[in-house]
Amino acid sequence: MNLTISGHHLEVTPALRSYVTTKLDRITRHFDQVVDVKVLLTVEKQKEKEKRQRAECNIHVKGSDLFAESSHADLYAAVDELVDKMDRQVVRHKDRLQDHHHEAVKRELHA
Repeated sequence: MNLTISGHHLEVTPALRSYVTTKLDRITRHFDQVVDVKVLLTVEKQKEKEKRQRAECNIHVKGSDLFAESSHADLYAAVDELVDKMDRQVVRHKDRLQDHHHEAVKRELHA
């Protein structure tokens, strides 16, 4: 799995990098066919202070691309919310890949 963590208008500190990495481990635990993960952490230059820390994530899995974004006043909270959203998408994608249709059991009638 390729993991890219980049920052826009902020420096990605080692603490922040390890926090994102440990959070993303949950996704790979649920679905092991993750090919590529790109995380973009941004500080918006808005007048309002709340929801200016933004986290975006693109995940390329076998079969499709998944995307989620989250904004919060605290960057760590934005990452938490982002990973929750991505986790739900990955689990839903995994469920779609698995075939849940079972062949009906054929019963013979005894006369």
